[in-house]
This record gives sequence, C-alpha cells and structure tokens, in this order.
Amino acid sequence: EGYNTTQEGKKEKIQAYQRQHKELQSRINQNRQQETGDAKVGDNGLEPGDEASLARMNKNISRHQWELEKVLPIAFSVHTGKTIERNNVSSRIRPPKDPWAKGYIEKDTILTGGNVFADGEPVAPGALSVAAFLGKMKPLKFPEPRGKRRKALADWITNSQNPLTARVMVNRVWSWHFGRGIAGNPNNFGATGTLPTHPALLDFLADWFLKHDRSVKKLNELILSSSAYRRSTRHPSPERMVSKDPQGQLYAAFTPRRLTAEELRDSMLSASGELNRRVGGIPCRPDLNQEVAVQPRQIMGGTASVYEPDPLPSLRNRRSVYAEKLRGLRDPFLETFNQPGPDKSCELRATSTVAPQALTLFNAAETHDRALAFAARLLRERKKPEAIIRRAFSLALGRSPLPDEVDICLTHWKDATSEEKENLYTKPDFPTEIKRTVMAEKTGQPYEFIEIMPAYKNYIPDLQPAQTNARTRGLAQVCLVLFNLNEFAYLD
Repeated sequence: EGYNTTQEGKKEKIQAYQRQHKELQSRINQNRQQETGDAKVGDNGLEPGDEASLARMNKNISRHQWELEKVLPIAFSVHTGKTIERNNVSSRIRPPKDPWAKGYIEKDTILTGGNVFADGEPVAPGALSVAAFLGKMKPLKFPEPRGKRRKALADWITNSQNPLTARVMVNRVWSWHFGRGIAGNPNNFGATGTLPTHPALLDFLADWFLKHDRSVKKLNELILSSSAYRRSTRHPSPERMVSKDPQGQLYAAFTPRRLTAEELRDSMLSASGELNRRVGGIPCRPDLNQEVAVQPRQIMGGTASVYEPDPLPSLRNRRSVYAEKLRGLRDPFLETFNQPGPDKSCELRATSTVAPQALTLFNAAETHDRALAFAARLLRERKKPEAIIRRAFSLALGRSPLPDEVDICLTHWKDATSEEKENLYTKPDFPTEIKRTVMAEKTGQPYEFIEIMPAYKNYIPDLQPAQTNARTRGLAQVCLVLFNLNEFAYLD
C-alpha cells in the first residue's frame, strides 16, 4: 500500500513538472518567433524567471525520477577494480564486466594538512595498529593491488580477537539505555577519549557479547534485566550517595532519562492507538509543520519541491525510525527535543531543557492531534468516566491513578467540555497547488511559480476537532495534560 501510494504520488509530480516544462518551452518558442535581431530576450531567449524555472523543472524531474527508483529492490554493490573516470552520470552505474580492463589504479597517499589536493607520502592499505598492541591481535596483511581489500577490512573488524569492535558496540548500547556510556566518548576510543568508569564491566560485556553470537537483542535483555538498570531513581540514603558518588558514576541509583525525540513521538502515537507497528518497507513521510514544509529550499541546480506528507494516516503514523530523512529539511517538533542532524555522526544525544520544549508539547498541532485521537480511543474502549480516566493513566503512564488524580481529571474534563461547547471548528482545507516565491540561483532575483501538490488530492487528515463533539474535545484536554507530565516524558 505504501509503495504504490508513494510511486503514484511521485509519478503525478513528474507529470505536473513535465506539463509546466512543455508550456514554458512553448511560450519561449513563441517569444523567439516574435523577436527581431535587435530585441533579444536574454542571450538564450529566456526571461530571468523563465530561465530559473526551466532549471528548476529539469532538476526536479530528474530528482523525482531518481526517487522512483530509490525504493525499488535494487542491490547496491561495490567491486574491486580500476577507477573509471565519468564526466556525466545520468543513470545507474552498473559494475563493469572486466573491472581491471579500463581506468587507472588510484594511489593512496597521506593528505598533507588534510588538503585533498596536497598528496603526501604514499601508503598501503592496512588496519589500526593499536588492535595488535592492545589485544595482541595478529597483524593482518591487506591484499594489493588487486585483492579484495573491503573484505579484508570487514574480516578485521569482525575478528573475535579485535579488542575494539565488541567494546565499542556494547558501550554504545549501554549509553542508549543509561544516557551515558561506560566510556564517555562512544565515537572515540582513542587516547583523547574519556577513560571508562568501569573497565572490568566493559570487558565483561564485550566478552559476553562475543560468546552470544554478537546478538544485540540478547545484549539488550541482559542490560535491561540487570540490577543497575532496575534500580530506583530515589536512593534510600541520598546524603550518603552524594558524598560517596558526587558525579553519579557508580550506578547507585538510576539517573532519570528524558525520552528521545523519536521515542516521544512514538509514545504519543502508541497511547492514541494510531501507531502503525508494521516492520520494514519504504520510508514514510509524517505530517510536518506547514510553514516549514513549503519554505524554499535550495538544492544544486534549482529549488527543491515542497514537502508533501503521505496521504493516509496509516502511512504517516509509522514508527519514527521509518521516517524519511531529508538533510536540508528538519522536523521542527523532533529538532526541538534534540534530534541530532543527519549531517554528522552523533556519539551521544544532547538533552536540553528549554522553554520551547514546554511550549511545543502544549501547543504543537502534532500534540493536539495525538491528544484528540487518544480521547476518541478512550471513549470507544470505556463507557464510565472513572474507567476512562483509569484507562488513560494506564496507557500513558503505565499505572493506575490515585483517587485525587481521578477527581482532578474528571473536574477538568467537565470544565473543558463546557468550554468546548462554545467553540466552533471547521474542516481544514488542503490545497493541491501553491504559489511559491524563490530566488533565482544565477541572478539572486525573486520569481514566482505554481507548484502542484498531488499528495493532497487524496489526503485524509488525522482526526480533526470538527469531526468530534464537545465531550471528546474536553477529554482531549485531559489527555494533553498527561502528555505534558514529566512522568510521561521521562524514563524514571
């Protein structure tokens, strides 16, 4: 379903660009026929805006055609052979039948000062020498010049005698669960990295990992069942803990960890019953703030198309791990909660506490949509008000509410329902085309054009206020409060 919907949308987008391209080319030809030798519209017969539009259309047609192939079951491969120079790449490059027949063998050299144009001394393929020094691993000789060097590197990385691979892996998994690694710099196990706080624990986990077939699933089970992970965040003797462990490095108590941006989104979708848990498939396109979705984005050779979400809720509301990543377009909701950018490796998530996070969680359209769907789910599953509140606490917080909490929520629900009876809502309108103003790449001058948005032709929005009654919307305000509790946002 997701594949067919995505492909149809991209094909419609390409056809729209091709129609605009044909219309523009026809107008250009008419202008050229009307011109005299003394009155030319630019050296190439184009107005500045038309020239930019032509470049934009050509770029986007090419890009969307490439995106059509991106989700096909095509195997990406590498081959060992000579480097073949290519001046223009307009289609897929297939491995040559004889990889050593044409081209040249590149020389590997030290780049002096990091300058790609300053070749230094030549070097041969090899692995990190520290592995042999630390773990007494036998030096591995890499084949040259026609050997399979990538396979040799893979064999070296996965060698059970390699002292780094297993330690790096278990340290990264540990840091995900505890918010910090045993070694403080997951990306740097060198001399400049932070020393492990518990080197014996790191060695034990690495050895255990190797003995259990490098199973990350089993490693997660081991860590999550450990007494260190299952400890309370509240130590019975806090004064003693502070005096003995002022830096909090001894795991005497569990350090609360805020949910990551993706975990927060998925948790709200799970509570509301909207989360699509299907495994695998092509990337999904969730809803995005509309102002951000239509903002001009420059790409090489033109302006990128507007962001269009998947038309069906079941496609949009998949787990965040399946959300398509666009380097030049960040999701503002996820970015607010410290989702790292895709432009560089992130060794450890930052966790800030700033005012925009509270404002976003209370006011963002994403949160309100989840709260409304959560309320509708509760009313479907339970009939009595007290049972509805208990179910809400169970789904959102994993516990039963206290009697006072039930009373507070029921009172708030009643007041909010009275307030919602006075509010009028209309169904949102989703345009299928938009007028955009961008800067021409060559001249820097603004020009306008119409862009077709085929995804909105059959777009089905998430549950909207206009589709519900005051009682549901009132309960949604209670659900919104639950989403904003520290108990929901933190692993405690």
